[in-house]
Amino acid sequence: MRGRALILAALAAAPAQAQQGDSGMSGLVPAQGRGFPEFPVARPQAPVLTLDQERLFAQSEFGQRVLAEIDAASKALAAENREIEAELLAEERELTELRAELPADEFQARAQAFDDRAVGFRRQQDAKARALQGRDEAERAAFFRAVSPILSELVAELGAVAILDDRAVLFAAPAIDVTDRAIARVDARIGAGEALSPEGPMVPENPPVEPAMELDDAEGDDGDSAGPGLVPGGAGPETGAAQGAGD
Repeated sequence: MRGRALILAALAAAPAQAQQGDSGMSGLVPAQGRGFPEFPVARPQAPVLTLDQERLFAQSEFGQRVLAEIDAASKALAAENREIEAELLAEERELTELRAELPADEFQARAQAFDDRAVGFRRQQDAKARALQGRDEAERAAFFRAVSPILSELVAELGAVAILDDRAVLFAAPAIDVTDRAIARVDARIGAGEALSPEGPMVPENPPVEPAMELDDAEGDDGDSAGPGLVPGGAGPETGAAQGAGD
């Protein structure tokens, strides 16, 4: 009887021991949840990365500074153009009113002088607009020269072989885009980059407007006239009022 009781006791204890053994083994699986350190998992490396170059420039501190400066210069240039247009229109109206009072040859000379002056203003303002466009291109070139070694570092660190402009890629996984990482690193390295920008103002100072040409040289090399430039809405006094005086 005693032997049978021992056997029954052993059988009863077996499930409890098995349960303890299972729980012990299961406790080894979520080890990191019990205070054990987690081991880093190797991330797959992509041989090719993508980059949004326009966003890299526009959202960097350097690009934001340049875009703000160019926007301010563009608005100032537009305001200056409007002032010149208003001045020329007022002068044109005054000259037209004098047509009936002045001798034809005197009026023709004044009209030609006005036309030459208007052409000079237009060329001056066009040169400023071209200079502003050139400054934008120069700033971008300086920026990408500065960030080139930074992008090379990213390629090496991520085990890649190239960074492609995302506009040249038909489809790519978002995981290989490094634009945000590049922006952060560029900002940390060069910041707003004032020292990297070309020297000089965004828009050159006003050069003196050329004096009126002689009547024999009224037509310029390219045949410019004031009408379609800074005096919108029709012909200048040379092509309109002056011709009326000569009729």
